[in-house]
Amino acid sequence: MERGNPTGAGNFILLGFTDHHDLQSLLFGLLLSMSLVTVLGNLLIILATISDSHFHTPMYFFLSNLSLAYIVFTSTTIPKALRNIQTQSKVITFAGCISQIYFFIVFGSQDNLLLTVMAYDRFVAFCHPLHYMAIMKPLLCLIMTLGSWLISVLGALPETMTILRQSFCSNMEIPHFFCDLPQVLKLTCSDTLINNIVIHSVTIVLAVFPLTGILLSYSQTFSSILTISSDRGKYKAFSTCGSHLLMVSLFYGSGLAVKLSSVATLPSRISVIASVMYTMVTPMLNPFIYSLRNSDIKVALGRVLSKMVPLRESMDACLL
Repeated sequence: MERGNPTGAGNFILLGFTDHHDLQSLLFGLLLSMSLVTVLGNLLIILATISDSHFHTPMYFFLSNLSLAYIVFTSTTIPKALRNIQTQSKVITFAGCISQIYFFIVFGSQDNLLLTVMAYDRFVAFCHPLHYMAIMKPLLCLIMTLGSWLISVLGALPETMTILRQSFCSNMEIPHFFCDLPQVLKLTCSDTLINNIVIHSVTIVLAVFPLTGILLSYSQTFSSILTISSDRGKYKAFSTCGSHLLMVSLFYGSGLAVKLSSVATLPSRISVIASVMYTMVTPMLNPFIYSLRNSDIKVALGRVLSKMVPLRESMDACLL
């Protein structure tokens, strides 16, 4: 460590968004607002799909799991960023940094796999409609969901474990608001060849393969939709797939921007902006995209909110 470094041995410094103290309160309010909207919005989606028997279908089962994955995905980075802003501390321990990297990869990979599973669900619904219920049985849906969680948990281990063999230089400053793996590897004094091989291999398995599956599924799905004779039927079919495709575009588009910004020699500010889109904006937009394009979700959300109002009034009456 450098002489006079206040963090002590084994700690990293997260430089965060900006050094301007005048902007800290604004950033804290903005991050907190986005975090609350993300958690509450996706939680409402989960409650709506669970409480209404109309939504006990494979598509909405996968959507509720995707909403849960977005909640925990955001929770891996934002609480620490909020705490650092509030306490004016930029320190994160080595163990905390490794844990953040691991769970960030786990839940990010889970988002990828769930989006792939949802694309397969749409493929079966449009290409094999008569056999949809026979194929997409509850047991298969449960196996695919649990399998995606298991693959994510195991797939994140190689990338995380290879960091433990690295030795770090005197500069422990990470130009980010969370422990981003490529940024952390830039601080090492050891050879990172093995790390890079592992990262690229895992990326192919947990990101490229799922994206390929999504593209193949939708190529077949769109071919099937184009055979529909009525324009109204085509519009309804494309509208059904539109929400999912928009989420895929946002998630993979922002994820690609994060990947390119970490590989290329771009200013750290660009990498931070891309990461905000990836870790905060996309999860926050998920409930809006699915509810705005789905009248059934709107009705279900209205029912959930209407049930919450009397509950809150009864709680207030008890307190009084």
